[in-house]
Amino acid sequence: IMNYSFKSDIISTVEFNHTGELLATGDKGGRVVIFQREQESKNQVHRRGEYNVYSTFQSHEPEFDYLKSLEIEEKINKIRWLPQQNAAYFLLSTNDKTVKLWKVSERDKRPEGYNLKDEEGRLRDPATITTLRVPVLRPMDLMVEATPRRVFANAHTYHINSISVNSDYETYMSADDLRINLWNFEITNQSFNIVDIKPANMEELTEVITAAEFHPHHCNTFVYSSSKGTIRLCDMRASALCDRHTKFFEEPEDPSNRSFFSEIISSISDVKFSHSGRCIMTRDYLTVKVWDLNMENRPVETYQVHDYLRSKLCSLYENDCIFDKFECVWNGSDSVIMTGSYNNFFRMFDRNTKRDVTLEASRENSKPRAILKPRKVCVGGKRRKDEISVDSLDFSKKILHTAWHPSENIIAVAATNNLYIFQDKVN
Repeated sequence: IMNYSFKSDIISTVEFNHTGELLATGDKGGRVVIFQREQESKNQVHRRGEYNVYSTFQSHEPEFDYLKSLEIEEKINKIRWLPQQNAAYFLLSTNDKTVKLWKVSERDKRPEGYNLKDEEGRLRDPATITTLRVPVLRPMDLMVEATPRRVFANAHTYHINSISVNSDYETYMSADDLRINLWNFEITNQSFNIVDIKPANMEELTEVITAAEFHPHHCNTFVYSSSKGTIRLCDMRASALCDRHTKFFEEPEDPSNRSFFSEIISSISDVKFSHSGRCIMTRDYLTVKVWDLNMENRPVETYQVHDYLRSKLCSLYENDCIFDKFECVWNGSDSVIMTGSYNNFFRMFDRNTKRDVTLEASRENSKPRAILKPRKVCVGGKRRKDEISVDSLDFSKKILHTAWHPSENIIAVAATNNLYIFQDKVN
């Protein structure tokens, strides 16, 4: 268990790469920090590799749109890794307007013995050069360099909320409130608009796109969710513009639960395909739902994340928390799902045993190698000694971003400006 404190900045996204050896975080200051898992050492076999800082670089800078008199924040909204093809790593990072492709590579040798320059890099006087030398590579301290390889800009009028790499690894998509664009990794000056829900008259606008993701195996299929609580599955083979969805997932609302806040809390903040590609998971304000791709009229599973907040919706509306966008993730085998809550709590639901647990990511209970104790929230009435009252929850401490190692029980949890890495107890 570790936590890294970025005092200056709030973590805005967390993402493991495809092997789980690297973990990237993006923050509000436009920085990307990559952690690398240490190799297991012979003398400490029980200490499964810990994650240490591997590379830090500034991905985005604050900008100003002079035409609209708008400041464009540098905050990193999403990071997505590309599968590793060679020794270098590639990742996409995006702020509200611009997606960048970064190459992260290692250098542990440097060339010496140039003919036209001296060792300091100054040009030599050609008259003094009487012999030709063959430059040689000398070992040097390991350097990790991050270089921007592509910048995909000027394609979004609204804020980008999602990027997703296609399974063909040649294309990716970026989604904003009203449109989804398809990009080729090699082409930066044009993208193809695949979804456009902008009405001719903006006063007729009733919903916005909240999240979008490609299917993990079928490069023609993707889903996107909306603020109305619906999910659309689209097939790019059907037509070039995917405004007509192939499938439409929506759960009819229970009239007895209807309230002033119904529409706000039904907005979907995250949508994720399972690794198998057979299910999708969606997160709204109070629940996580699992949908079978072959059943559109209702989810196959619904998990209550923090049902005790139903009575608190009024105050959560007043302090704007009701608009918080919680993410959700699958474990590597799709058997457990995880999502965040308030008071630095995060929730795990085991789909097989139907057991669930609430854990807390905080400085106090996260000494290295400590074991996390399950937390319980009580509503009204008598409070047991190990429970916390719903009235004493801290709504300023929220876990919006989490990530799960692709094959092991290692999770990363971002709590404001701390990153916690927890792993299953081994022997």
